[in-house]
Amino acid sequence: MEFEPGRVFLLRAPEGVDLLDFVNGFAEKNGIKTAIVKGIGSLRNPVVGYYSEEIKAYKRIELFGTFELLTLLGNVSIKDGKPFAHLHVTLGNANGNVFGGHLMKGEVFVAELYVQELVGEPLVRKERGNNLSLWDEESL
Repeated sequence: MEFEPGRVFLLRAPEGVDLLDFVNGFAEKNGIKTAIVKGIGSLRNPVVGYYSEEIKAYKRIELFGTFELLTLLGNVSIKDGKPFAHLHVTLGNANGNVFGGHLMKGEVFVAELYVQELVGEPLVRKERGNNLSLWDEESL
């Protein structure tokens, strides 16, 4: 799909909120249907996921403590008629160990976000029979 650049937001999420809930709420409040999301900061007690093709579900990886949000990269599209943030993170602990995956939850300590709205026909996620809601494939 082709898009035109829309509004650009630089913002800081409030301390204590769940980052995923915040991005979803921000998109809904601002009428954002499609966007690119990037960010840095730190999260408390994040939960990331790794999708297992064998069991067709996400394996939850619970982390305890405060982690540097080294990178956050993802998008917003439409799922079940509402904006839906699909975010991946790379997280670092105090020992320099790195963890990553699909963000399932994480309490914000600090989160600075870049949201680039994309204007065009909204991307819609649909269940594909493998417990994943995905966009339509692009044909060549």
